[in-house]
Amino acid sequence: MRYDIAVVGSGPAGLAASLNAKIRNKNIIIFGSNGASVKITKAPSVENYLGFEEISGIELKNKFISHVNSMGVEITEKRINNIYSMGDYFTLVSGDDMYEATTVVLATGVEYGKMIKGEEEYLGKGVGYCATCDAALYRNKKVAIIGSNHEGEEDANFLSEIASEVYYIPTYKMTNKLNESIQIIEDRAKEIKGDKLANKLLLRNQELEVDGIFVIKDSISPKYMVPGVEVDGPHIKCDKDMKTNIEGLYVAGDCAGKPYQYLKSAGQGQTAVLSAISYLDKKRIEEKNSI
Repeated sequence: MRYDIAVVGSGPAGLAASLNAKIRNKNIIIFGSNGASVKITKAPSVENYLGFEEISGIELKNKFISHVNSMGVEITEKRINNIYSMGDYFTLVSGDDMYEATTVVLATGVEYGKMIKGEEEYLGKGVGYCATCDAALYRNKKVAIIGSNHEGEEDANFLSEIASEVYYIPTYKMTNKLNESIQIIEDRAKEIKGDKLANKLLLRNQELEVDGIFVIKDSISPKYMVPGVEVDGPHIKCDKDMKTNIEGLYVAGDCAGKPYQYLKSAGQGQTAVLSAISYLDKKRIEEKNSI
């Protein structure tokens, strides 16, 4: 199935985009979490969202989710690792699963925290962001996973069935259980080293000799997610209509630039999806006239 619009991200920008696309009767899919945005849920109080004099982040998130659910919007809880422009449509990759959409609205937020030293240098050379994508390369080998969220635990459990040894280095407070064979290391990663391929992870208090390293983050830098997209630091370049340099690709929310505000993000989500709808309508007219 090829969707009219794929929305990547379930914060205010992504939810606003999906809601307005649904109202306009478009065939859509939205990727993200039913928990919406971690940044929202962690906010003790939100006092500058129009219409709510004071509301907690969790209450605001619940209202967002309730609203989109009432319109029949269902969030697909999968992490998109790569998006490829195929000319007339896009292919979105999540592990072994692939999805097609004529247009895409990126609302992934921004990547917080610096890269580990050596991470960018060895990306694709022993360092990866998707364990399910590359697991087969590490059968009966040693791997390390640096996890910033619970998704890292799922990847670690999966890899433990394939790799000979799995080291898990969490950067957050763990609550879920890992398979007994996985070695949890409470330490901080400092540097990734290797020759042609990454084979050593330097932690603050020890070193690990490994065959591969996975860095599981809340968000991936857009220049690695979407080959060819123009960026400015952590942000994706766009015009006032939220168009990027790639035809059919739109952006909204924090990943489009500052200020990082929920209300601004929601407005940009609506602008982005309306631009996507205009693009779809234009294509439909062109195809009709060419017959």
